[in-house]
Amino acid sequence: MLIGELARATGTTARALRHYEQAGLITSARADNGYRVYDAGAVVRVRNIRYLLEAGLTLEDVTAFRVCLDGDMTVAPPSAVGLAIARRRLAVLDARIAAQTEARDRLAAALNAAGAPVELAALAEPTNPAQPVRSAS
Repeated sequence: MLIGELARATGTTARALRHYEQAGLITSARADNGYRVYDAGAVVRVRNIRYLLEAGLTLEDVTAFRVCLDGDMTVAPPSAVGLAIARRRLAVLDARIAAQTEARDRLAAALNAAGAPVELAALAEPTNPAQPVRSAS
């Protein structure tokens, strides 16, 4: 299958597929016209890569799982290496969340001190920065 077909089958982009190939996570053959051609097994492999990335791992983390990307990772028993990588990534995510929470709290405190108290519900509403926020009156 061609790169566009693989992208559609896996819900990703051709650019991401080229990136995975550059990282050594997937391979392709070349057709006579130079197009990348992937075998049917690439669909499972790419879906597993996406699964791990969506779980919070980095592409570098995913390379440690290279040997098991062709199976059903959602039901496979975890390896000691996989668990260690997941624990390290979780610690990084927890640290980022804590830093963002601290920044949010400082900003809310500054707004409160300025006499513009912040309601949590207002923070959850997405706004378009290009458009002014209008009060509901």
